[in-house]
Amino acid sequence: MAALDGTGDRTLFTEGVRSALEAWPALQVAVENGFGGAYSQQKAAWMVTAVAEYFHDNVNLESEEVEDLLADLVYNEFDTVVEDGSLSEVAQQLHTLFGLCERGQESEVRARILQLAQRKGSVRVNAVRGGSPGNEGNEEEEDEEETEEVDESSEAMECETREPASESAHPSALAEPQGEPANGWTVVRRRKR
Repeated sequence: MAALDGTGDRTLFTEGVRSALEAWPALQVAVENGFGGAYSQQKAAWMVTAVAEYFHDNVNLESEEVEDLLADLVYNEFDTVVEDGSLSEVAQQLHTLFGLCERGQESEVRARILQLAQRKGSVRVNAVRGGSPGNEGNEEEEDEEETEEVDESSEAMECETREPASESAHPSALAEPQGEPANGWTVVRRRKR
């Protein structure tokens, strides 16, 4: 891919990068929970600029190269490994946005940015606590777990995106059904009042 010529194209692409990253559940979980430390918000903002510059500074980027960049940034800045399949989806979105900007298809880019903004509001986050397999407690023990602090060494985050009925959901973006997931994790829910 060649670099975009006009500053309007660059600005529009940067806006697209921001929208794609803000709609990415894995990154937003990391930011909202401070996985990047006290400066998580600033790191997320910097990441938008870094990704946009990566596209502008490199020619003929492949989607896999963008995926590797995103994986490195999230790991280095947020100490997070993304294994939900969303890396390739976000990389492809960015690759497509850049191509549309290169061809001057501003209205299509703006439509995709709007879709991403709508998707951003549909992310639900569940805290998950590790437990030993076969050690299933009763409901009283689960209620006690809900009020306890979760030890960082056994904490994980589970994301679920809810797509509008007209769109097909990416299967890897959906969380496992409620209850006891197959991998031995116990879902910790807030007590209803």
